[in-house]
Amino acid sequence: MSRLKFTSGNKVLYKNEPAIIVKAVDTNLVTIQMLNTNIVHTIAPKEIEPFFQHNQNNVAIDLIPDKEWKNAVFRYNIVTNILENKLSTLEIKEIAKRNNIHYSTIYRWIKKYNSNNQIIALSTQKKTGGKNKSRLNVEVDEIINDFITNLYLNSSKKSIKKLTREINMRCKELDLKAPHENTIRNRLKNLSEEEVLKARYGNKARRDKFEPIRGNFPGADYPLSIVQLDHTCVDIILVDELYRKPFRRPYLTIAIDVFSRMVVGFHLSFDPPGAMGTGLCIANSILSKESILEKYELDAEWPCWGTMKTLHLDNAKEFRGNMLKKACQNYGINIEHRPVATPHWGGHVERLLGTFSKEIHNLSGSTFSNINERENYNSIEKASLTIGEFEKWLVIYIVNIYHQKKHSGIMMSPLEKFKNGIFGINGEMGTGLPPKLVNVRRVRLDFMPFVERTIQEYGVLIDHITYYSDVLRKYIHSKEDYGKYSKKQKFIFKRDPRDISIIYFYDPNLNDYYDIPYRDTSKPPMSIWEYNETISRLQKNNIPINEDAIFEAYKELNEIEYKAIQSTKKLKRFSRFSDKRNESIHSVTVKNSEEPLFEEKLNNKIITPFEEIDDDAFTS
Repeated sequence: MSRLKFTSGNKVLYKNEPAIIVKAVDTNLVTIQMLNTNIVHTIAPKEIEPFFQHNQNNVAIDLIPDKEWKNAVFRYNIVTNILENKLSTLEIKEIAKRNNIHYSTIYRWIKKYNSNNQIIALSTQKKTGGKNKSRLNVEVDEIINDFITNLYLNSSKKSIKKLTREINMRCKELDLKAPHENTIRNRLKNLSEEEVLKARYGNKARRDKFEPIRGNFPGADYPLSIVQLDHTCVDIILVDELYRKPFRRPYLTIAIDVFSRMVVGFHLSFDPPGAMGTGLCIANSILSKESILEKYELDAEWPCWGTMKTLHLDNAKEFRGNMLKKACQNYGINIEHRPVATPHWGGHVERLLGTFSKEIHNLSGSTFSNINERENYNSIEKASLTIGEFEKWLVIYIVNIYHQKKHSGIMMSPLEKFKNGIFGINGEMGTGLPPKLVNVRRVRLDFMPFVERTIQEYGVLIDHITYYSDVLRKYIHSKEDYGKYSKKQKFIFKRDPRDISIIYFYDPNLNDYYDIPYRDTSKPPMSIWEYNETISRLQKNNIPINEDAIFEAYKELNEIEYKAIQSTKKLKRFSRFSDKRNESIHSVTVKNSEEPLFEEKLNNKIITPFEEIDDDAFTS
């Protein structure tokens, strides 16, 4: 996974030309210098791209066997312990000895992990036999590491030239071939500046330069150190996008950075809380917010991106799935579940949801927190916002009001606190801008649940609906060999609950996802909650469930709702029914006798009409 790092001296691309980062001026401004012309530019982070694309390991997390994943996690724990605690060579050797591995193996693990900062880089790779690679003699390797530890990394502060001479003399004494000077320099480049500073000038010097600004919550010492995530059913009835009739209350999943109280991500949906909503909220938290600001044409700051160190979750079942655990592990995110009977652990995110609720109660269609507050207010009649309009309101409130207001818990605005943590204040060092993940599509897919299916000559069947694309052709009736027998090969598919007209197929040979549409592309797109409503209708009427029946029932539901809206004169002039694909529905004759169908639906528990719906994108 390619990451765009904003550290000084990092090589990047600007308008496809090489440049280096001079410094991060602000969360939305970075100064770069072009390598070909030496011209200096101050630009937005979104205008630059990583110079190197790390695509050496794009294997889907879901394909890695549990045993292999366990080995990768074992290596990850060793590597992160070394990197986070800045362990010396002697300490690394001791770890290697305890785990019965050679310390040079640990250095290779560190190099692999640093290539993309994901656990998946530490999974077992096919061996190449060392072709086209040079390897040092083990004794020479030990000599280099020993002299770096005892001569270079100490208060004597010996030069690289001195270090090289001493290593060469030692190799000559032992009748060994001395390493090239560049080999030694490359080894030194792998040492972090913090490690060198600690060894040469002491821990105080290291702490003064590299320790991030401290916070009040235990462990929330810098931006993205701890992020809390939780769900709520929002106290407002929204209208549907098509007919603008009262539909139901949405669910909001939201994530907050405990250090700064910044909202780092959210997911809004009509689906009850589940693995899908949780995964999409985490992906949204990790990714840049530029696309959502552009979507709603907002000229505002929302400088939150990058992987959090720890994710605080409660004990709900959607937070304990294997998919979520693997995805978070792969991105280096530590999951901590709230201990039972300790509500204060989730206090920050719950206070945030409470703040939002007070503002939402001022909107048309609010159901308020309890019936006493509602009194004679008819939430259904007053409903007026679609889910898209409510999402825009929510984004505007977050970036232009909540992030800008003084927060009583930190005595400044969340945006100011966040910037202080990034850039530092009063002589204390900040963390710097976090690396930005570039492959947005892959991040979202990595956090989605999946199903496994075989591929037949007609394509793939998921929830009674057939999907097909020529990408699947070579895998039709594919089999896996298991020694004396074979069985049909299953492949990974993922789906966005907001639009099930497309599924995402993971090609195991190309290590990437491909879009697979309906086999019959004339059929209309639908969301998972519309699909489930249709299935419920078929089951209630004892109609056999198949693809044709599903789409016929879906069309019938649309026609009933269209007639009802026409009869009550609530259909907007400009709706998607002006599309040619719906001309057949326009021809339907409106009959007043069918109006009670609409009234009955409104009066029949409109807030939660889909109680039996599965909360994920796939039904069992």
